[in-house]
Amino acid sequence: MKFNTKTIHGGQKHEEATGSVMPPIFQTSTYAQASPGAHKGYAYSRGSNPTRTALENALASIENGTHGFAFASGLAAIDAILRLLQPGDEVITGDDIYGGTYRMFTQLFQKYGLQFTYVDTDVVANITDAISENTKLIWLETPTNPLMKIADIEEISSSVKAINPDILVAVDNTFATPYLQRPLDLGADIIMHSATKYLGGHSDLIMGALIVKDAQLAKELHFIQFAVGAIAGPMDSFLALRGIKTLHVRMQRHCENGKAVANFLVDHPKVAHVYFPGFESHPNHEVAKKQMDDFGGMVSFKLKDESKIAAFKFLENTKVFTLAESLGGVESLTNHPVSMSHASIPEEERLKIGITDSLIRLSIGIEDIDDLIKDLEQALNL
Repeated sequence: MKFNTKTIHGGQKHEEATGSVMPPIFQTSTYAQASPGAHKGYAYSRGSNPTRTALENALASIENGTHGFAFASGLAAIDAILRLLQPGDEVITGDDIYGGTYRMFTQLFQKYGLQFTYVDTDVVANITDAISENTKLIWLETPTNPLMKIADIEEISSSVKAINPDILVAVDNTFATPYLQRPLDLGADIIMHSATKYLGGHSDLIMGALIVKDAQLAKELHFIQFAVGAIAGPMDSFLALRGIKTLHVRMQRHCENGKAVANFLVDHPKVAHVYFPGFESHPNHEVAKKQMDDFGGMVSFKLKDESKIAAFKFLENTKVFTLAESLGGVESLTNHPVSMSHASIPEEERLKIGITDSLIRLSIGIEDIDDLIKDLEQALNL
């Protein structure tokens, strides 16, 4: 199947008892057994649930993996990956990552003995030069949140494996989605999604996902998920599966609108800089062209007025765009990283990489582009 067909049919089958086209919501915690251990494939919903299974099969299909796992949140999915490691192991990651990921790394797992090294993942040598005998995981975001940097997944994966084939390469594919980018095909071992975002697509669920190809790695992750219990519930699984079925058509509009908004902002006299990998001037544009099918619906920009007051004035006065946490829904959202998504990162660290008071992140929805442009224009011109 090609991708647009996979989103609807990939990994799916009609429900056997009734022929239901959509998998039912199996709102049950447990399952009858004919004899101890003799059941129909399901014993207890922490281990597996038919609605969650349908979603996990779909996740594996659209990312060209063999095993999918649905978690209670994106952070729960990241937590499961880190539980593959031991105290003293090192994680090499980017200097521009989601604030919640940074918080988990520094305030939780660092206490438990993991080591974290932060580098600019735009340059492959920054990663390979940092590898030590303790390195066990490379954690990538691409595009990054919120500065829209691009890491070369294929080059990083092959270079890391040449040094040590046992080092895992994990990619947060939330911003790109499998519509634009499929990291397993580029050599990565694990894909993570905050399925809350584009996969769900309607701002009505919280969920994380992992997808892998390796059977042993899948076995280890399933054990962690079962033992820790941070699973997605059946209702959220149903909603996420429904969202995946329209991912391709939504992403087409997100990408179209994202380009139009980026082009509007880059010419606006009050805008200092626009972060969008679709621009030829973006330092990682050629890598983005190579590994992505389009450039997505996320755009960040800085105002020429560098004060927080100017940023807040814009953020408080949009009418179509909503000021809110999260991204990737059908509606357009604004975000102030310093105050919201990246507030947990110390100011000194934010400023090193350019997350300043004037930085604004936009999640471009699927509304009419004329309404979005007019809204941005009126808020900028106040």
